[in-house]
Parts: sequence; structure tokens; C-alpha cells
Amino acid sequence: MDALYICGPTASGKSAAALTLARHLHGELVNADAFQLYRGLETLTAAPSPAERAQAPHHLYGILHPAAPSDAASYRALALPVLEDIRRRGKLPIVVGGSGLYLKFLTHGPSDLPPGDPALRRELETLSLQELNQRLATLDPQTAATIDQQNPRYVQRALEICLLSGQPASQLRQSFSTDPPGLTGLSLQWSAGDLAQRIATRSHLILEGGAIDEVAALPPDVGTAAKAIGVPEIRALLAGTLTREECEERLLIATRQYAKRQRTWFRREHWLTPLPAPFTEAALLQSVA
Repeated sequence: MDALYICGPTASGKSAAALTLARHLHGELVNADAFQLYRGLETLTAAPSPAERAQAPHHLYGILHPAAPSDAASYRALALPVLEDIRRRGKLPIVVGGSGLYLKFLTHGPSDLPPGDPALRRELETLSLQELNQRLATLDPQTAATIDQQNPRYVQRALEICLLSGQPASQLRQSFSTDPPGLTGLSLQWSAGDLAQRIATRSHLILEGGAIDEVAALPPDVGTAAKAIGVPEIRALLAGTLTREECEERLLIATRQYAKRQRTWFRREHWLTPLPAPFTEAALLQSVA
């Protein structure tokens, strides 16, 4: 195989599974988490610890300044040379992450969706969420029926695609769903209850482990990194508008919601092999044999 992809929702144990496989397959880990690209947010984003990183080479972790912009296209440009270098040295790239769009750009190439238009985006930002959803339902009922209608950013982007291209976003995205040959990957799966418990434990450890200091140290002009789960909640805690308990509860809720979206995304990626927990060494090796 040219590369192995270890995917799944947050707190599913992707890094541990990847390290197990790396030991047996002469692999090197490549980050595919949008926010683990940033340095200074290691605790908040549950990036691999120094002890974990000592077990195998890790690439694209903590390489960006917190104020640097990032998106799926720029990630692809960073990752492709890294994968090629690992292969050239006779090692196996093991791509690890839960950022579905970043992974999609890497495995399937850039989509044909139109880039954002600042003027149109400013116009859409003047509309209420209800108005945005109504317009999207008229232009693209298929996307309107499947999108997270409570997330203004998602609804705005879908509507923006329709207006800029003159076609439904769902129609344009169909060409983005054709799987290229030769992809090998695992989708780590837990029961909803077990994953919720793992997320609760992680949310508590994140706040106890230094994430508050990390967010407090972010520069004022931070852009993409500000979208990381935990940044808005901890900033509200630092501003005194949330108590510690309220902050942890909101962090927990936001993480659960994100994990639900991740599970939905990876279920649609039919090239991934579902692997139910527990991820024993034998089960992992058998799944990629």
C-alpha cells in the first residue's frame, strides 16, 4: 500500500492505533487533524505526547504559528511532499486524523467547488439563520436536508456554492465522492455511549492539563486556530462570562456534537474499513493484512 489512513471521531484512539501499526509496518505518522497543525495548542487538541512521538517519527504536528491561516487545500500542499519523502525512504506513511475535509482533499484531490467570495459572504452574514436555511432549501433541497442547519458557517458555505456556481452544492459534490483506486484506511468505531464517556474524560483532562494557559497565550490576531473546539469556551471562562463548570460542560457538548458529525462523515467514506473497538494489536494487524 502507498499509505494507510487511520480515521475516526475525536477521542477514538487514532494515535494509539497508528503507533501500534507503525511498529509493525515500519510506518511514520502524518497528522491530518486541522488543529494539531498548530503549535501551542497541544493540550487543547490532544496532540501526541512527547512519549508517543518518541515511539515513531511524527510529521506535520505543531508546524504552524497560531495566527497562520490554514484550509484543506493548503494542508494537501503540505502533506503530499511529506508522504512522498516517507515512501522514498522505504517507510509507510500512516495518516492519522479526524478532519474529514482535509483527508478528503489529500486522498481525492481538490474539489471543483468555487472558492469563497468575501463580498457574497458579507451579504449572507446579514441574514438570519432561518433566512439562510430557507434560501438553501429553495436552491438545494438535498443539501438542506442533510446539513447541520444549526451551524451558520455550514449553511452559508452551502448557499455560497449554489449562488457562485449556479448549481446545487449537492450536485457539485457528487464528483468529489468517486474514490480513487488503491486507498487503504480504517475507521475506528465505538458505541455512542462508550465514545461519550471517552469524550467526557478527555474534556476534563484538557482543562486540567493546561489548555486554559494555551488559549490565554494565543495572539490577538489568531484566525483558523480560533475555530478549534475549546477556544471560544475557554475565552469565555477567561473573560469571566462562564464558570469553570459551565466551561467544561460547553466543551463537552461541543466535542460530542463534533464527534457526531465526524461519525456521519466517515460512514459515507465507503473506502474505509470499519473497525469496532477494542483495537487490539491482533485486530489492527488483521484489518490491514
